[in-house]
Amino acid sequence: MSQPEQSTYEKALELNLNAKVYGTFAEIGAGQETANWFFRVSGSAGTVAKSISAYDMTMSDAIYGKSPRYVSRQRLRQMLDHEFGILVERLGKARQDETTFFSFCNTVRARGYKDRGECHGWLGLRFQLRPGDPPSDIFIHVRLLDDENVDQMEALGVVGVNFIHAAFHHRQHLQRFVTSLTENLKPGQVEVDMLKFEGHGYDFFDNRLCALQLVESGLTDATLFPPSGDVEQAADALYKRPILLLRGSFDPVTKLHLEMLDQTRERFIANLEPKEAQRTLELCEISMTNLLRDGSIDHVDFIDRADALQSLGKTVLVSRCAEFHRIAGYLSRYTTAPVGIILSIGLLNELFKSKWSENLPGGLLESFGRLFRNQVSLHVYPWKNRHTGEVVTADSFRPPENCTHLYRHFMENGMIHSTPYRDLDLLKYTSRDIQRLIREGDPEWQTYVPEVAHRAALHLQTKAKASDA
Repeated sequence: MSQPEQSTYEKALELNLNAKVYGTFAEIGAGQETANWFFRVSGSAGTVAKSISAYDMTMSDAIYGKSPRYVSRQRLRQMLDHEFGILVERLGKARQDETTFFSFCNTVRARGYKDRGECHGWLGLRFQLRPGDPPSDIFIHVRLLDDENVDQMEALGVVGVNFIHAAFHHRQHLQRFVTSLTENLKPGQVEVDMLKFEGHGYDFFDNRLCALQLVESGLTDATLFPPSGDVEQAADALYKRPILLLRGSFDPVTKLHLEMLDQTRERFIANLEPKEAQRTLELCEISMTNLLRDGSIDHVDFIDRADALQSLGKTVLVSRCAEFHRIAGYLSRYTTAPVGIILSIGLLNELFKSKWSENLPGGLLESFGRLFRNQVSLHVYPWKNRHTGEVVTADSFRPPENCTHLYRHFMENGMIHSTPYRDLDLLKYTSRDIQRLIREGDPEWQTYVPEVAHRAALHLQTKAKASDA
C-alpha cells in the first residue's frame, strides 16, 4: 500500500527536528520561498545555518563569480561550490562527527512585470550521505507553468522542500523520490524535466534511469540522451535546431532504421541553409507505449536499446506523446526550424484512424492541423508486400476513401514526402519478424541488425528462453 502524502509543513518540520541535518540556503530569482517554509514551522534553528539571496547581478558576481547565463546549471554549480565550501570550512571541525551538512541553492527566472517569457529554474542540493562523507550532488530543472508570479513562488517553495526531504528520506528509492517532487501541488503547476545524481555514492549510477522515471511518472513529456551517454536538458539540445525524428520501438535497432535516417537526411537538409543543415539534430524517439511490457518497464531492456542507439551516434528521445501531433507540439516548444518526422507506410496508415483524434473537438482535421502547423513534414519510407512483392510508397499509398483529397493536398503542398529506398532486401522483414527470428534462435537476424545492437537483441532472446522455462 502507498504511504499517505505528507504536507509541506510536515516535511519541513521533520527536517527541522532532525538534529543531524544542517545546512545553508541560497535562492536567486523568486524569493526565499524554500527557506521560508523552514522558518514557518518550529525548530528552524535545527536546520538553517544561513539563508541568503543575491538579486543584483554585481552582488551575485561578487559572491559566486561571473557566469554567461544566470539561470543555468553552471551558475547553480558555482553557488553550490561556494556555499558548501564555506559551510564545511566554518562548521566542519566542530560538527563533522554528528552532522550531515547540506547546501540548497536555486537560480530561477520567475514571472516579472510585463514579462511573458519562459519561467524556469535550476535547483541543486550538495549534501553528505553520512557525517564526514565527501559531498554528493543532486540537480533538478523545473518549468514554472503558473501565470502569476505569486503562484510560481509558492510552487517553487513546495518543490524545494520536497526536493530536500526526498534527498534525505527517499534517495534509495528512485520512483518514490521522483513522485514526491510534486507532492502538495496541483496538476499543471510545474514540470520537472531534468534530474541528475553526481558525486560520492553515485559514480556508477545511470542517470538515464532518472530521466526515464520522470517521464514514466508524468513529471515531463519527454527526456533526451545524446550519444555521449549523458542526460541533457531538451531545451538546450533542441533550441532553434532543425530536427529529423524517427519514431519506433527499436527493439531491436535494425539496419532498416539507419537506412530510413540516411535516405531522409539527404533530402531534408537539401532544403535548408548550409548553417542550418550542419545543425540538424537526428532523434530516435521511443514512446512509453513501446517500452511497456505487461504494464511495467524492463529497465535493462531500456538501457540496452539506448546503448545501441547512442553507440551508433544517435540521440535518444523518450516521450509520453503517443499521438504524432503531440510529439510535433513538444518539439515546437523549443524550435521554430523545420522538423521532419520519418515513418513507415504502416504508421502513415495509422494517422488516418479516428483513435488518434477522438479527444480533439476538430477530429481528424484538427489532428493534422496540429501536426503540420510548425514547419513539420512527414517523410514516408516504402513497405514491401511480402505476398505480392509490390513496393508501396507514399506516392502509391491509398488512404481511406473519404481522405483521398486530403491526402492529395498534403502531397501536393510538400507536407508528406516519399522517401526512396536503396536496399530492397532490408524490407524483407518487419521488426516483429526480426524479434521472432531472435526468439527462435535463427541466426539470420544478425544480417538485419547492426553489430553494436546485438547485445540488446540477445537480451530479447534471453528473456524469451526464461519465459519458456
